[in-house]
Amino acid sequence: MEDFCAKFVSQKISKTRWRPLPPGSLQTAETFATGSWDNEENYVSLWSIGDFGNVDSDGGFEGEHQLLCDIKHHGDVMDLQFFDQERIVTASSTGCVTVFLHHPNNQTLSVSQQWTTAHYHTGPGSPSRSNAPCTGVVCDNPEIVTVGEDGRINLFRADHKEAVRTIDNADSSTLHAVTFLRTPEILTVNSIGQLKIWDFRKQGNEPSQILSLTGDRVPLHCVDRHPNQQHVVATGGQDGMLSIWDVRQGTMPVSLLKAHEAEMWEVHFHPSNPDHLFTCSEDGSLWHWDASTDVPEKSSLFNQGVRSSTFLSHSISNQANVHQSLISSWLSTDPAKDRIEITSLLPSRTLSVNSLDVLGPCLVCGTDAEAIYVTRQLFS
Repeated sequence: MEDFCAKFVSQKISKTRWRPLPPGSLQTAETFATGSWDNEENYVSLWSIGDFGNVDSDGGFEGEHQLLCDIKHHGDVMDLQFFDQERIVTASSTGCVTVFLHHPNNQTLSVSQQWTTAHYHTGPGSPSRSNAPCTGVVCDNPEIVTVGEDGRINLFRADHKEAVRTIDNADSSTLHAVTFLRTPEILTVNSIGQLKIWDFRKQGNEPSQILSLTGDRVPLHCVDRHPNQQHVVATGGQDGMLSIWDVRQGTMPVSLLKAHEAEMWEVHFHPSNPDHLFTCSEDGSLWHWDASTDVPEKSSLFNQGVRSSTFLSHSISNQANVHQSLISSWLSTDPAKDRIEITSLLPSRTLSVNSLDVLGPCLVCGTDAEAIYVTRQLFS
């Protein structure tokens, strides 16, 4: 069982993200941000894990994560991403998108930029607007893409007052999450089980590709792209299933993996070790999925809550034509590789685990139980 440090913070945590390390840096993650929701006052906060993870003389772990600074946030924090080392972008339930600037000299956060009506509903036949929650944001400096309950996609640039591009009626249903496939292309997931790919080089409001879950239109809540193989995408949804997609072929998932017992809120490939994937759920669980080829030898590492799972769904029809070494372990249908080790990371079920992030050996997650869990020991 990994050693997790829990800190109770008196607010429900909706999002948590590690601050990215400078390019070429050899240090490990030390600072993360959180956003809260469903509290009388919501906050964006920065935390340091400092000495946490250093073993003291008794063999225990020193310290816990310390609050560096925080700032009030209008509305629930629906999503949160680091734009760069100093700036954090948040999506609000009020439809506002805010860029916060961290001042390390005096450890404060300030608002550096804001698009207050990024997302809104327009009433039928009336000019009046009502706020629509901004549900997702993704950053690729200098660009910021946002999606919302209004089915709108915005492309912003840092230091520009207006949106560079808006696709007004991108979707008739709620867009829940967005990620970059490659710089001009984004991928969105919606409340009727569809993935849509959008190319900002093209004019018009039509996606360049639509993929969808067959049968029930199960809402998809989260999406992540494989860090090295941009055609490999993972999604999670209301039924707790993990879906792996190859956007180059077909319109359905390559594999469906039976997963959580309730909504999956986030899915993340490990950024530097993408055979490992992490998911969290409304059912209070946080899972580590290991699809590396030497799973059987590694099972001794995990002594708590190990489950095994197999691919349930369709295989790739033209697998034989693809050079084997180029195939991600997530797309492989070789029977020997169909075992995926799933490890439950939290010692006991809690209220909903809303968000997680991984960087190097470090993982952070935030919960409705008003707790933040951190480990620096992911692969030890």
